Amino acid sequence: MFLLKLALVCAVVLAASVAAKRFGHGVAGTLSGLPMIAGPIMGFVLLQAPLSQAHAIAVATIVAYPAMLSHMVAFAHAVRRWPWWVALLAANAVFLAVGSLLAWVALPLPAACVLAALAPWAGLRSMPAHRRERTVLRIPPIELVLRVAAAAALAAAIMGGASVFPAAVSGLLLALPITGNVLPCFTRARHGADATIELLAGFLRGMVGFGAFFMVLALALPTLGAGLSYATAWGVVLVVAWVLQRHRGTLTVPPVAPD
Repeated sequence: MFLLKLALVCAVVLAASVAAKRFGHGVAGTLSGLPMIAGPIMGFVLLQAPLSQAHAIAVATIVAYPAMLSHMVAFAHAVRRWPWWVALLAANAVFLAVGSLLAWVALPLPAACVLAALAPWAGLRSMPAHRRERTVLRIPPIELVLRVAAAAALAAAIMGGASVFPAAVSGLLLALPITGNVLPCFTRARHGADATIELLAGFLRGMVGFGAFFMVLALALPTLGAGLSYATAWGVVLVVAWVLQRHRGTLTVPPVAPD
């Protein structure tokens, strides 16, 4: 399972980087925001763990979901003023603060689902405006290697730490956006703040599918069981991805006019 998680993280980072070269930062962010890592992992959890444990993981993820979106918004605002490493620290501080608050409040599942449904809309409304890049992106091969290596190292550290800390801290660590930490740093360093904000806005759009996936699991597992709930969750993700692609122009942050 550990090697599977690392392989999925590396594959998604590589795919998102290639998508950025071909389609732009926004599409790369949307791809990364979808449950491309968490979805397959949850499939293995449903196969190997008791249904009650899988349901608890899905509920914990929905509870932490607004903290993930807060991380993206904080990162986007921070890159306007500071270098990537300061923005990285600020975004993760916001994630830990919001995630700890949500865990302490302990909302019931219906309230957590309502909050999760509203969070992406609020996040997109809170993103700073940006100029969109129209030029062809160039990402050197060595940078692709460094992106994948950084993502694998972060994933390994998170998964290793999750087995040491108490359950509440472990759950929060496992919800930490890995690609949402790695890709913006490289994008900020090479392409600037506007490109990074576009990437993070794409993350927020893709995270709609992520939230829908775990919301379906959290609500359906107790009644529909593992197989039907998992298939339904992926069906909803595909619908969300189709809607995002069809309405990409309306589900985004309005760009500012170029100078």
